[in-house]
Amino acid sequence: MNTDTYLGKNKYEVDEGNPHIRLVDSPPPAEFGKLVRACPAGLYKVGADGAGTFDYAGCLECGTCRIAASGTVVASWRYPGPTMGVEYRYG
Repeated sequence: MNTDTYLGKNKYEVDEGNPHIRLVDSPPPAEFGKLVRACPAGLYKVGADGAGTFDYAGCLECGTCRIAASGTVVASWRYPGPTMGVEYRYG
């Protein structure tokens, strides 16, 4: 079984109106690239046009992005509210 299969078993309750991770406006591409490589859920991506995209909905709440790029890419990071976030299911 690969990582994507395991991640697919998790359940996510996403607080659509209240993201737990907020990014800075216009993050430096080199710093954003660190998160593309470091995020275990693969939530940080760079498109063919070179623009960075991010989706907090599949976040594993590990804090890697907070540690790797706090202040340069990540403006704020906190755990999701009660009953929100990831629920791990290993099957």
